[in-house]
Amino acid sequence: MGLLGGSVALALKEHGLASEVHGYDLDASALDTALALGVVDRAHPTLGAWIADLDVGVLAAPVGALAALAAAVAPWASPRTRLWTDVGSVKGAVVPALERALPRFVGGHPMAGRETPGVQHAFAGLLESAVWVVTPTADSDPDAVAALLDLVRGVGAYPFEIAPGEHDRLVARVSHVPYLLAVALTLVVGRHAERERLLFLSAGGFRDLTRVASGAPAMSRDMVAENRESVRAALTEVRAVLDELEAALDAPDAMLARAREAKIARDALPVVKRALLPPLFDLVVALPDRPLELARLATLLGDAGVNIRDIEVLKVRGTGGEAMRVGVGSDDDRERARAVLEARGYRVR
Repeated sequence: MGLLGGSVALALKEHGLASEVHGYDLDASALDTALALGVVDRAHPTLGAWIADLDVGVLAAPVGALAALAAAVAPWASPRTRLWTDVGSVKGAVVPALERALPRFVGGHPMAGRETPGVQHAFAGLLESAVWVVTPTADSDPDAVAALLDLVRGVGAYPFEIAPGEHDRLVARVSHVPYLLAVALTLVVGRHAERERLLFLSAGGFRDLTRVASGAPAMSRDMVAENRESVRAALTEVRAVLDELEAALDAPDAMLARAREAKIARDALPVVKRALLPPLFDLVVALPDRPLELARLATLLGDAGVNIRDIEVLKVRGTGGEAMRVGVGSDDDRERARAVLEARGYRVR
């Protein structure tokens, strides 16, 4: 009952895919929280006969604990269960072990998360529009694979089928090494003699680059340790690029060329922000610094039939107002919102 397990549970309930969700955890407080927040309908501090009645079973534990957890679950598992899956971030060694332990097991990895661990931070929207990797093998039951694909689509995520080993090789570069880089950057500052001044000066770039270093250390340790060979290969590539950039410090044109190359690659990411989200049509609105302004903004747009899909505070500088980015679903909605707000005297772009 952590962030990801809790989010899967909530998504299954919110999308009508589960009439009753059972939760298991060794941590009694996590179970209490899950019950109190409605993440689960029944909580179990021990494994037992209740497992045999499950239609779907999801193992949501740190990668290093998955094999032992599957072995503990196996004596209670029933062939009536349509699907067993996991949400682990490493698949190469994990999938064969779990296939041997559990009937109709198919590996899975939702590419979703946040830096605040714990079931108290779980929410169904974490999986919305996320890529959910599915790692079938030659031994996978076709019906179980189909069941997992249906589950993934059912919670609003995008399934991506790939072999377990290939998953580990690719994810090392886009998830595991970025975590280590975040740790490294944070340690460079945290260990510095002028740590306090450096932290005070840390702006959005440093905070964005190091955000994942705030995640659960034990889970992150297991993630990189279990995928150590792919991570080592990716780190070798990173070192080579860092050497290139260091050499380019004395060659401005070379640095510009690499910066342009990086910009092209970064800009080629899917229209995502967080995941494969549909495009948004944005307005930036200057709001006066006074009570209820955000409520007035939402009410004006709601009365005009404009649905706010996303909203973000762009700056808070104590200058007498805030800039809000408001995302709507269509160009027509954006133009209608612009007309309504400008008619009320708001500055809009």
